[in-house]
Amino acid sequence: MSRRERLRTLNSVRSDSRESRRGGRRVRPARRRDRRGRGLRGQLAPTGVPLHRTRSESFDDLVMAAVDELDDHWAAEIAGLEFAVEDVPPETTARLDLGPEAVTDRGVVLGRLFREGLPEIAQPVIVVYRRPVEARATDREDCADLVFMVVVDLVAEYLGRDIDELDPPT
Repeated sequence: MSRRERLRTLNSVRSDSRESRRGGRRVRPARRRDRRGRGLRGQLAPTGVPLHRTRSESFDDLVMAAVDELDDHWAAEIAGLEFAVEDVPPETTARLDLGPEAVTDRGVVLGRLFREGLPEIAQPVIVVYRRPVEARATDREDCADLVFMVVVDLVAEYLGRDIDELDPPT
């Protein structure tokens, strides 16, 4: 299973709300356009174009791009490390002093390193929180830079190395 597939399966916050409890089948709402039949007939964008992707899918791509960039030079060191994306940090993290195991901005956790893993994952995990990161970014490029900074900071903490070793300044 590739890192991209694992990233999607670790995303514990997101779930498909339209799945029925019987057999996992999707329940489709009745197909209506609008009250007077003047609405859109189909999807706004075809499935292959970037406009069709959701914000969470685009954010997953940013995290995977950051991991791939680190994987080019540090593949052996981060082979046992998992990456996950969640929408928001749990309430309990706001009251804890997380120390170097978390990247925070004005008291809000942007990402966190779980050295012992999570209940469903037995190996170390880095979790990036989507909504706080997106709230601090002005555009997609700024969001990509912030995601990369969070991932590099937490990987450096995991490896016990300086950030400049992983991402040398240019």
